[in-house]
Amino acid sequence: MPSSKKILYFISSAVSTAVSVGLLGFGMSQEWSTTTVLCARDGTDEFNGTAAVTMGLFNGSLFRDNCPGFQTEASFSAFDKLLETGGAPPALHFLSVILLALCLLFSAGSILLSLYNSVSNPYQTCMGYVGVYACSSLSACLSVLVLILFVINVSVTNLAEEVVFTIVREVELGKKSVEMKVGYYLVIPYTVLSLLAIGLIYFYEHAAYTHKQEQEKPTEDAPMETMMY
Repeated sequence: MPSSKKILYFISSAVSTAVSVGLLGFGMSQEWSTTTVLCARDGTDEFNGTAAVTMGLFNGSLFRDNCPGFQTEASFSAFDKLLETGGAPPALHFLSVILLALCLLFSAGSILLSLYNSVSNPYQTCMGYVGVYACSSLSACLSVLVLILFVINVSVTNLAEEVVFTIVREVELGKKSVEMKVGYYLVIPYTVLSLLAIGLIYFYEHAAYTHKQEQEKPTEDAPMETMMY
């Protein structure tokens, strides 16, 4: 039976990961970015209108103000609309969603392994703390990659412009500005909590190793006569 200290650390690691999964799951259902693009009618140089493309992982919307015409809003499925645009934006978007799904999968593995270790001692197998390290590390690394890929997709590629052109074509687009939304920012605490889960297990393993070394030290330092006797 594991010690109460081990139970506490591994349960804390599981709770930390579970909270991170809740945050990420909620974030995946929220808006991730809004890209505002200046626009004008074809043949004119007056960019007096705007088109705001709000993207989530699964749904999006386009709000047009004098671009052209009066204020209008259209909602769309993110996957279907991005497939219409083609090129890099749909590939990066799909990759981000897949990586987030893998994050949830590895986090689930980390939770299960932490709970298993809280009631057993599988130190020498991948079911031990090494498995928790691996799952939580992969979750943290993949989530950071998602942060990079998504911001590149909305800032560097022509995602917003292509979405606008699929709905209205007689328009000329100008400069754009990007605002990241709550869904995107919730990936950050997910990453931090995944790293915290690793840290908790590391602190326990380090303390256990130090305690073991201190117990062995008197034997190593004993006089030779005593050892021979």
